[in-house]
Amino acid sequence: MAINFDQALGIHPQALAMHEKRSALIAANLANADTPNYKARDMDFKSLLKQSMPGAPSIERTQAGHFAPQPELDARVMYRNPTQVSLDGNTVEEHSEQARYAENAVQYQASLRFINGSFSDLMTALRGQ
Repeated sequence: MAINFDQALGIHPQALAMHEKRSALIAANLANADTPNYKARDMDFKSLLKQSMPGAPSIERTQAGHFAPQPELDARVMYRNPTQVSLDGNTVEEHSEQARYAENAVQYQASLRFINGSFSDLMTALRGQ
């Protein structure tokens, strides 16, 4: 009997990739906290994960003149609206970014633990113990 890793691991490999990309975006926001006119960016994790799931509806080009859909996550990066306007046009709010970064790190660790548990279960099943 073949092992289907997609079923065994669930959504967690895709979640790891999404958390990694989001971590890079938030880190870039923090690095540019003092850059005039820098716009903070983020991604909608739930909608991205739903789109990356197997069986999710895909976007297709129906006319030759239409733009082709972008497979990269960069196409789904959005700008964040600040809660308080700054004079230099920068929309990064460091305290909010740090909280988002910490939350994202915890979620990344959780996905790693779920994958680790899935592999442990598979190893137990293969050993028959």
